[in-house]
Amino acid sequence: MRHPEYQYLDLLEQVLERGDERKDRTGVGTRSIFGSMVRFDLSDGTMPILTTKRVYWKTAIKEMLWFLTGKTNIQDLLRENVKIWSDWPLAKYRAETGDEISQADFEQQVLDDDAFAQRWGDLGPVYGKQWRRWRGADGQDYDQIADLIETLRHNPASRRMLFHGWNVAELDSMALPPCHMVYQYHVTSDGRLNCLLFQRSVDLLLGAAFNYVGAAALQLMLAQQAGLRPGELVWVGGDTHLYLNHIDQARLQIAREPRPLPKVSLLRKPDSIDGYRIEDFQIEGYAPHDAIKADVAV
Repeated sequence: MRHPEYQYLDLLEQVLERGDERKDRTGVGTRSIFGSMVRFDLSDGTMPILTTKRVYWKTAIKEMLWFLTGKTNIQDLLRENVKIWSDWPLAKYRAETGDEISQADFEQQVLDDDAFAQRWGDLGPVYGKQWRRWRGADGQDYDQIADLIETLRHNPASRRMLFHGWNVAELDSMALPPCHMVYQYHVTSDGRLNCLLFQRSVDLLLGAAFNYVGAAALQLMLAQQAGLRPGELVWVGGDTHLYLNHIDQARLQIAREPRPLPKVSLLRKPDSIDGYRIEDFQIEGYAPHDAIKADVAV
């Protein structure tokens, strides 16, 4: 059986070989294809953490746990030593103040100064806010995650088990509109929970690996909370691209041979979806190739 990671490596190769080269919002430029898919079977405990480069899986899961809190300020992430969202508020701070503060100093000030964090560390109504506190036209907040879990428990044959983050009315207030925007769930007759994630835009070198891990971690948590077993994770990409300053790194990764994917287990079952911590995730057998460094396009 072909190693499932080759699906990802094949995508890298497709983008390199036939991607449409175009200008993009960041000014860096991309090579892009439209419409892609990968599938991972999670039923035997497999965790889709890429092995052809080291993926910092704890960071990806901590980000997902942060989304589930509904919070939107990077101060909470920085307290967990997660710095993947710092680029956007830092760029805004520099543009508005003219202060060319270093990223490290900016992050430290967000950590140390609550007033500074409130003014400059908030990302606007991004992912978690929409997932847990979607503001309806009636003025009420709707918890899409809680509603999803209720349906998984009590009406698992429903075809309406999904949540999304593309709140048109609030897009302009977000530091970055949602990329992984629709999560739909399906329960088989024998109790397996499948997930289809649609991602409108994906940074294939840096983003995709984190999205696979985050979505799989969420699927495990939802399955446990609903008394189900993990099934298949289906990831669908819209604009699937490599930034032009990631081309050499992509070629390096393609040249590497995948190693066995690790296994995951949850060490306890919290009372609710809000009770999970990074310590609850046990990963075994992860022995990847070396990390591949690349710059984030902002």
